[in-house]
Amino acid sequence: MPSRSILESLAYVNWALLFSLSLGSLATVVLLRWRTDASRGYLAFAAACAALLAGLTYLLDGGLPAPDSLAIHAAAPALDAVRRGGLALLTVLAAAEVVARLRSARRPWFGLAGIGAGVVVALAAALGWAGPTWPGVAFAVQLLVLAAATGGVLAAMILGHWYLVTPRLSEGPLILAARALAAVVALQIVLFGAWTALGIGPYGPFAVLTGGEAFFVWLRLMVGLVFPLVLTMMAVRTARTRSMESATGLLYIDTAAIFAGTIVAAALLFGAGVRV
Repeated sequence: MPSRSILESLAYVNWALLFSLSLGSLATVVLLRWRTDASRGYLAFAAACAALLAGLTYLLDGGLPAPDSLAIHAAAPALDAVRRGGLALLTVLAAAEVVARLRSARRPWFGLAGIGAGVVVALAAALGWAGPTWPGVAFAVQLLVLAAATGGVLAAMILGHWYLVTPRLSEGPLILAARALAAVVALQIVLFGAWTALGIGPYGPFAVLTGGEAFFVWLRLMVGLVFPLVLTMMAVRTARTRSMESATGLLYIDTAAIFAGTIVAAALLFGAGVRV
């Protein structure tokens, strides 16, 4: 990618990272509330992180530069409004979920609504920046799977720490969070193969593996996908034996690898139009 494209894509990469952290964290809260006995304090804290990150994404969204040298184009004003409105709604609903968790509400309805708002944001961003085309659909899918992985690993890592102050908490929540994360990363590897084989973007089938962005593509695959999958599966195994400190350490490394992979994937998406 040209240096100018890299610089101009930084704001969009930050947007994608913050949005992913927010939506994925909130989705993990909903999953663990519905399927496990995760503590009220953890769920409220994770939902608060999601609300804070969504608010930061909303603030950043208002200052995004014109994508003149990027692989995307400026969105129509109506889609800009939908995207920003969805981010505002995601922030409010995540904050409402915090209150619901503190009050031990039975069902995470606010969280579910917040996930719906996040999906609307991803769709509005994809349709606005990439257009209502097959590459645009792939753009939306990419944003959503990045959210599931990036926010999921953050929530799982925080949960690992929670066992240090809540030793009687069952291992079920961490096992489920790690299993869900492993499934998402495995899905990302499948999508990497599918998009590479189909040649979605500026390159033909498999050409991204040897093109001008090949170094970043391989970095995304090995460091951002394969390595995290191995780490996450190891975390599941250690959590089963209730070695929570070991599982948390693995999730720390996992967090760094997935964050790096998300940053590279977002830079390739916005700067070069490559879906990996």
